[in-house]
Amino acid sequence: MKSLIRIYIMIVMLFLWSSGALAQDTLQFANLGDYPLENGQVIRNCRIAYRTFGVLNSDKSNAVLFSTWLAGTTRDLIDLGFIGPGKMADSSKYFIVAVDAFGNGVSSSPSNSKHQPDQAFPRFSIKDIVNAQHLLLNRYLHLSRLYGVIGISMGGMMAYQWMVSYPDFLNKAVAIVGSPRLTSYDLLLWQAELSAIDANRGKQKGEKVAMKTVAAIHNLHLRTPRYITSHTTPESFSQFLAEEEKGFMKRNAFDWAWQLKAIMDHDIYSSFGEMIDPAAKTIRAKALIIWAQQDLAVNSEPAQALAKYLHADTFELPGDCGHLSFLCESDVLRDKVNHFME
Repeated sequence: MKSLIRIYIMIVMLFLWSSGALAQDTLQFANLGDYPLENGQVIRNCRIAYRTFGVLNSDKSNAVLFSTWLAGTTRDLIDLGFIGPGKMADSSKYFIVAVDAFGNGVSSSPSNSKHQPDQAFPRFSIKDIVNAQHLLLNRYLHLSRLYGVIGISMGGMMAYQWMVSYPDFLNKAVAIVGSPRLTSYDLLLWQAELSAIDANRGKQKGEKVAMKTVAAIHNLHLRTPRYITSHTTPESFSQFLAEEEKGFMKRNAFDWAWQLKAIMDHDIYSSFGEMIDPAAKTIRAKALIIWAQQDLAVNSEPAQALAKYLHADTFELPGDCGHLSFLCESDVLRDKVNHFME
């Protein structure tokens, strides 16, 4: 009888272990209902997607949030090797919560909303995304504090917003090739892409034509001229551009435009009279601020200015990869982040 009980207990434990293993990195959804935005509009039947990795410790002090970039998904964070044991977001040490941003086609977006499709979808902000993340963590995952926040590019903008919106909720923040607010050069780039989408709206195959144009504009700024000329010969240019256009034409133009609008509106100083000093004084998290030496997509000057105010840890990604230095220098980046988090 005792042996049967032991076998039963082992089967139950094996089942529970297997269930936990399957739950790791599985896409999950939290239903936020009708979610109010800071502009007074509402996302109806709002859903936010997320994945968890690693084990939450007994006092819930090792949770780390990882946000997605423009058009990026939590699946991308996995596939590109940013999350896992020994990775930049080290799931052997921390309980990683990776969250899909509004407008990426996974969480509530113009492309997947039944009640507010396409142009009917309300305009959201980076702050709205951060507020939804806080709601997910606090109400649904029952976390009252984060050990840290990590974000790259648009995700880095969320890390800055976290620092001022919820200063007592996190210990550390890692903002990589993001910005606390945009410069006029940044706005010029994103307006060019937004204008390409707007100009083709309503036309036959307008979305695909728009995203084909966005592909050229976007790639012009993702890397440096030296990188492009050294990796793409004039003879192979047509093939290079065709492959990029093919990838971009698969993306939803409304999703892309709505995230662009959120980026363009981003400014963590808007609640502080556009002043850095009062905003910096509210920040309590220890920050690691990382920028790329030759970033043509996100100007690094605002990030560097805030870093000086905060006496933050900083690192400049070298090389010719431009904004995508976080991919080209992924090993160096991993080591810097891991050291800071420890």
